[in-house]
Amino acid sequence: MPDPLHPEEAPKTSSLPAEVPEEQVKLFRDVLEALERSGVPYTVSGAFALRQHTGICRQTKDLDLFVTAENSAAALECLRQEGMECDVVDPVWLAKARRGDYFVDLITGMSNGLITVQDSWIERSHPAVVYGVTTRVLAPEELVASKIFVTRRERFDGADIAHVIYGTYGKFDWRRELELVGEHWEMLLWYLLLYHYVYPANADYVPPEIWDELLHRFKVELKHPNRDMQFRGSLIDERMFAIDVEEWGKRNIIDEYRARADLIQPNPSRVA
Repeated sequence: MPDPLHPEEAPKTSSLPAEVPEEQVKLFRDVLEALERSGVPYTVSGAFALRQHTGICRQTKDLDLFVTAENSAAALECLRQEGMECDVVDPVWLAKARRGDYFVDLITGMSNGLITVQDSWIERSHPAVVYGVTTRVLAPEELVASKIFVTRRERFDGADIAHVIYGTYGKFDWRRELELVGEHWEMLLWYLLLYHYVYPANADYVPPEIWDELLHRFKVELKHPNRDMQFRGSLIDERMFAIDVEEWGKRNIIDEYRARADLIQPNPSRVA
């Protein structure tokens, strides 16, 4: 259990490459090469996409790969054929492929079921080289969308989102971002306010029409609140808002979204 008087410090952001064990590098390279040979559509996300768009290097024990739920079975079978141990950790969004102490995450969406990986995410990904393998990384718009609900007390990706907006120097497809976040545009507005606070001299990286549109939507919401939507806290953090559901009788909306999400399609003969 963490010591509250001496909390573990998060690593400082840096552009300095982290030292990576050769065994880990080999796993990542083998996974990427196997998927490239197989032709299974995928894109790299996580620390490698963040580095591509911001220059930030981050120590990571895993490699995040985004696939659609429809292609998840083929991706898992491909890696199983390479001798890796594969498991579906959560059918809503996460499977893992392991070898030794290291692993790769195959991600099909967000854990709350709100946003799922689509073919367009793969199609819009950017060319990149990861550990010598020619591949693709998630575009900045999809990277922001993938982080927008990482809002838990123990992990908050607000700094990453601010860095992606800043690191793209105004060359960001905001209409695509609005399309990706859809009805959850208030979350985007929240992050944009954080971005503005962090980088006030670069507020113009977010076009005036985007500020105007989101602030107008917010004013309309304040004047005409949606009485049918009384609580969405569990979409932010199930644990921190557990009392609302378990003791105060609020609607457990996260279960509804997770029930509607596309499920990872495992190979029933192998993947548990």
